[in-house]
Amino acid sequence: MAATLAQIVSYLDGIGWAYDVRTEEGRVVTGVQATHLENLLIVIALEEAGEFFKIYAPQVLSGLKNHPHLGAALQTLLTISWETKMVQWEYDPSDGEVRAMIEFPLEDSLLTQRQFLRCLDALVRIVDEKAFPRLQKTLLTGQDPGDEADDERFLLEFEQHLPGVAERIYRAVSRRKQRIQSFPPGED
Repeated sequence: MAATLAQIVSYLDGIGWAYDVRTEEGRVVTGVQATHLENLLIVIALEEAGEFFKIYAPQVLSGLKNHPHLGAALQTLLTISWETKMVQWEYDPSDGEVRAMIEFPLEDSLLTQRQFLRCLDALVRIVDEKAFPRLQKTLLTGQDPGDEADDERFLLEFEQHLPGVAERIYRAVSRRKQRIQSFPPGED
């Protein structure tokens, strides 16, 4: 009951995506206009006679081999892997390419449309919305800015349990900043 390229094509047809079938390679190549990545290339591959499924975004970043903040970028990728499901990150040390990958064995199971669409959505969403903007900042500064959206979600959740607390925290932080600016540490 292995997956087939025809099955992948039918799932892509169902959502109206354009694609290029490369039968001899066992792949379908597609892409999407994303928010942060102008053209997010996506490769869907079947291996082991259709019993192994892969979907990946090649060249999410490239040319990082000698980048001064490579270590920080790789650490950020590992952190993003920790924070998310399914997507794993690969780094090619020969040329500095970073790619995002979802892969799993199908063996004697079917690849359902629901599974396929979840993988496709997760790959696009995590790469474009979560990882790419964060990696850009890390490569510029050498520091992982963290998941800024996660910080906001935390504050909103906190606010649900204690209404008004977000405003109080904001006022307290603002007053503290003003006090520190007025009396820098070590000048008492």
